Amino acid sequence: MGQVFENANHASVVLEIIEAIHENASYLSEIDGATGDGDHGVNMNKGFMMAKDRIEEGMDFAEALKILGRTLVMDIGGSMGPIYGTMFSKLNKTLKKEEKITKEVFLEALENARDGLMDLAGAQLGDKTLVDTIYPACEEYKKAMEEGKNFGECLGAMSEGAERGKENTKNLVAKLGRAARLGERSRGFLDAGATSCCIILKTMAASMQKRLSEE
Repeated sequence: MGQVFENANHASVVLEIIEAIHENASYLSEIDGATGDGDHGVNMNKGFMMAKDRIEEGMDFAEALKILGRTLVMDIGGSMGPIYGTMFSKLNKTLKKEEKITKEVFLEALENARDGLMDLAGAQLGDKTLVDTIYPACEEYKKAMEEGKNFGECLGAMSEGAERGKENTKNLVAKLGRAARLGERSRGFLDAGATSCCIILKTMAASMQKRLSEE
């Protein structure tokens, strides 16, 4: 039949995402310091580590996503709390009803997360935000799926799309957030949100790939 990802007992994927943000907190703040307040990594780390204390290893993948999303909305504030909270909540909403997550269902979840982010932040592709990471990640995943690739290969394509999108933010001028006040001077720097989104999507992809099973 193909590869599936079991929802049950896979909170470990979310815990790996939290660990990746924790390990990159200083790096994210350093990137943010070039065009923003320099606190992106600090705020992200605070919220993600709070969520870590509320997530148990044996929980479902979707349940862990819900806890992470809720924690970010309620406890870290700023602009990134609601933004990432929405992303994880949208993923949870699509995945929570599935015992076995297929590549088709995961694409639906990913697209819902992308659309939710764009609605909330009012961001379009090219505005130099995390949308510039998640949008190409979705597109590459979908393209791989349409080419008949298996779930693991689709996740690999998502990862590559996220990386390419993140790197491309160096070429963009910020249209939203604090960096927008720099105008043309924001060009040449990575966007911090796009970078944290890339870390999240690449970690999620690698972690899920290790846990796929044949149906």
